Amino acid sequence: MKILPAPSTADWSRREFLAATGLLSLTAAGCFTMHPPGVAPRVGTQLYGWGQYYDRDRRKLYDNLPEALSAIRDCGYDYAEGSLDVGRPENNARFAGQLQSKGMQPVSLYTGGAFHEQGKADATVTKILAGARVARDAGFIILNCNPDPIGREKTDAELQTQVAALKALGTGLKEWGMRLGIHHHTPEFRSGGREYHYNFRNSPAGLVDFCYDVHWAYRGGVMPMEALNEYGDRVVSWHLRQSRNKIWWEDLALGDIDYAAVASVAQKRKLPPYYTVELAIENGTKITRGVVENHRRSRDYVREVFRA
Repeated sequence: MKILPAPSTADWSRREFLAATGLLSLTAAGCFTMHPPGVAPRVGTQLYGWGQYYDRDRRKLYDNLPEALSAIRDCGYDYAEGSLDVGRPENNARFAGQLQSKGMQPVSLYTGGAFHEQGKADATVTKILAGARVARDAGFIILNCNPDPIGREKTDAELQTQVAALKALGTGLKEWGMRLGIHHHTPEFRSGGREYHYNFRNSPAGLVDFCYDVHWAYRGGVMPMEALNEYGDRVVSWHLRQSRNKIWWEDLALGDIDYAAVASVAQKRKLPPYYTVELAIENGTKITRGVVENHRRSRDYVREVFRA
């Protein structure tokens, strides 16, 4: 796949950047209160993209995690989002300690699971809750969860089982003061977003909420304003990525998604300010810089656009 050339913003002035993104008038008006009163914004990075860059260098991310966490801190991030360890729950507390040793905070973790199988869903919930309890005691406050895809659309019965399990998971997390955010990849957006909508329309807000990965929704055919209009009040966390000509871009910058418009809605509705930059590489992604520089530039972009 070939990506078409896109204009560089590397040499733009701050004023040119704000004008191009539609932020100049907002800044001039002084209306950038981008988070709910009393909730300080937090900006993190998902470790998935870091792992891709390390793989390109024939290195393993988790063999070099202290190095990566130091770089993440030095880029200005408040946290890194890794995966919930359900096999060895003590590793969730260990990860929290690694973040804190670098001056960062435990905020969110990512997980999946087979929630759709009758007779197995309860075991999935129990296992995740055991790992999440250790994570919560270590300071994590959000669990982002993408139910496992199965290579085909789930049946109505499987979706009913899945939602019941997600409600049980959300209930257990809520009892400890932790929030569940459902994340989606393209399988959940098939048939007009059938699974995506089913998860939310058959569960209560406050138990089963939304980790809004803006680009995966966009790739699945759900435009940013559409997702925010329907489920914005359920957002508990964000995953942020950009593309140009529908190919993932190497950093978070101008592109297919109008993040200025997304940020404006986040401001007006005072949505939770937990923004996780998740850069990723796919066929056609044009890589011109290293992992640290791309994440530093992305952190600057979130600061500029989301005021976080």
